[in-house]
Amino acid sequence: MAPLRICFLASEVAPFAKTGGLADVAQALPAHLAERGHDVRVFMPLYSVIDTEKHELKPVDFLQGVQVRLGSYVFAFSVFVGRAPGSEADVYFIHCPQLYHRDGVYTGEWDEHLRFALLTRGTLECCQRMGWSPDVFHCNDWHTALLPLYLETIYDWDDLFARSKTVLTIHNIAYQGVFPAEVIDNLGLAEHRHLLFQEDLKQGAVSFMKSGVLYADVVTTVSRTYAREIQTEAFGMGLEALLRERSGSVLGIVNGVDYSQWSPENDSLIPHNYGIDDVAEGKAKNKAHLLAEANLQAVSTEDVLAEDVLAEDSAPVIGIVSRLTSQKGFELTYEALPEALRYLDVRAVILGSGEGGIEDHFHWLQRTFPQKVSFYNGYNNELAHLIEAGSDIFLMPSRFEPCGLNQMYSLKYGTVPIVRQTGGLADTVELFDPATGTGTGFVFEHYDATGFAWALKTALETYSDRPTWEKLRANGMKKDFSWQRQGAEYEDLYARLVG
Repeated sequence: MAPLRICFLASEVAPFAKTGGLADVAQALPAHLAERGHDVRVFMPLYSVIDTEKHELKPVDFLQGVQVRLGSYVFAFSVFVGRAPGSEADVYFIHCPQLYHRDGVYTGEWDEHLRFALLTRGTLECCQRMGWSPDVFHCNDWHTALLPLYLETIYDWDDLFARSKTVLTIHNIAYQGVFPAEVIDNLGLAEHRHLLFQEDLKQGAVSFMKSGVLYADVVTTVSRTYAREIQTEAFGMGLEALLRERSGSVLGIVNGVDYSQWSPENDSLIPHNYGIDDVAEGKAKNKAHLLAEANLQAVSTEDVLAEDVLAEDSAPVIGIVSRLTSQKGFELTYEALPEALRYLDVRAVILGSGEGGIEDHFHWLQRTFPQKVSFYNGYNNELAHLIEAGSDIFLMPSRFEPCGLNQMYSLKYGTVPIVRQTGGLADTVELFDPATGTGTGFVFEHYDATGFAWALKTALETYSDRPTWEKLRANGMKKDFSWQRQGAEYEDLYARLVG
């Protein structure tokens, strides 16, 4: 394939700024594309939480004091450039303290629309000053979804972009960037109101995401099943009719995993590395460390061996690493998980933060079973890796899940996932069939407590059958969701667009 020029826009990119899976994708996919020889340039805001010295960011001399008018506002921005560790893709940071020096990545303040309109407009202004004509602009989520419309309006005069194609990836359709219609003037689109979604304007609103869906050449999302689901009323969040109209240009590509960061062989954040050939010993050693870190009772009546290897008949450890929101489906665990903890020799280690009701439940679980349950309320990257390595079972009972990454991490670590059959979970975890020995996890179909209880009960029963469990564990570890595989689908998409 001939090298392509790819401009990649995202509101967050790991390791510079991260609140969710978008940041991981925005780091790993451009890194893969650059490794393949493409000219990839990533654009994101320079938030005040980003340490410019630590990441060795350098100012771009000819991109200082650039002015952009957004309605009645004129913003001046400068640009810094750097690279993520191990990546050959340049990351350009739009530096505008007036908009980006806040306590967090997202704020919910009155000018949120301006913050990301400037990111989008600033990217186009940078391309002009670079004299760089992207073959593809790859936009991500609502924050950059206005770019296709900007190309057709404010920048339609510039032949630099005449052949550029646009891709919009929806990472989570629940977040659409909906603002009062009066912000149109400050988006620079006052003369182009007729190109916006008119039904929204009648209701006094404008949606960044909807504009992107209307004008992007292709709309992608992060799994095949989710691409179908968002065209239904149950999952489309009000965009289903528009997506069905564009169904020929809507496709799903499962996210990849960066195995240099997330595999037990390479993981620098776990105490004992292991692979498929020594998984039993490796997981037992990491389990011992996890339980010690979580201040939990040993998981077997037998003592930990001198080398910290637990007995093979040790009790299972259940892991959770997640945002604690209604999307993630933890309400389904409220009956079955306490019951298992009460009557069975089981441990649970939970890491996450989010909605108060879910946090309260996990705090209660820890108080009720202090020797069996540990709840870390917040985020800890090292603990997240240790949970993957030291747990036997991983819970993801999501109400909906565009892609999900932790179930793919779990498979590689030999930690068997329990998931609901939705979105990317359906595309990446196969129901285990003990009769044939095929499958990689426990999958329940309907969003109800009964389905989850069945999956948890079946998983715990299967765990007690060591040969069967070892087969199931090995099946998952053999799966390959690397960007080498998944990135090729994006390359094929770009090539078809460019022709």
